[in-house]
Amino acid sequence: MNMSSKPIGIFDSGVGGLSIWKEINALMPHESTIYISDAEYAPYGSKEPDVILKRAIINTETLLGKGAKIIVVACNTATTNAISYLRKHYKIPFIGIEPAIKPAALSSTTNSIGVLATKGTLTSDLFHETTKRYCRYKTVIEQEGKGIVELIESGQLYSNEMKKLLEKYLTPMLNNNIDCLVLGCTHYHFLTPILKRLLPKNVNIIDSGKAIARQTKIVLEKSKLLNKKETLVEHVFYTNGSKEVMASIMGWDQSMIQKIC
Repeated sequence: MNMSSKPIGIFDSGVGGLSIWKEINALMPHESTIYISDAEYAPYGSKEPDVILKRAIINTETLLGKGAKIIVVACNTATTNAISYLRKHYKIPFIGIEPAIKPAALSSTTNSIGVLATKGTLTSDLFHETTKRYCRYKTVIEQEGKGIVELIESGQLYSNEMKKLLEKYLTPMLNNNIDCLVLGCTHYHFLTPILKRLLPKNVNIIDSGKAIARQTKIVLEKSKLLNKKETLVEHVFYTNGSKEVMASIMGWDQSMIQKIC
């Protein structure tokens, strides 16, 4: 098989990275993909760094074994804790994710930004460096989204419990007059319809899906790995968690998803 026709590998601690997969598929419809939902170990954000690195290595090895030509680490926490190691130890390109602090800082007119993210992201050096670089004269309201990933992974995205949790997390942000809300976890993309109902219309919700898809395409082009031929496209989805939850959040039939250990 020609290298350019090999699949893009994507992994996350669960269904969150499917938000990245959607953008990649929309931008590059001729690319095949392999997606791993490591839901048994979700959320990564509450795990110790050595555990996150171990899971990242296992997922990377699995994707390489299935022929991935590039790997998208579709998880903010895994990016901050593992991508440097992965880039040093494997020869293929890796795309990472970090909260979209820069576009929020550039677009905010109230100079107040909310960041909803996991503990693993909020406490990372990368997050603090990015915030310091772009938000020197901004107020940044950080909020750990404790419990959100667990609710999404258990099929309770639209539950009353989720609504109450979000109202609790958003209150201090709104009290500080934010006009940008940065979603610092790929799972949180699926909260967008709920957040739009809870937030004033002037608050811009920012996630990094489209930017990650564009960056993936740029790296594929530079590496001469972009598939420009109209070959047969195949999308394969694996999970070690619930096929039902993964299917329901995307509106798919469960037969599209395979179980993996």
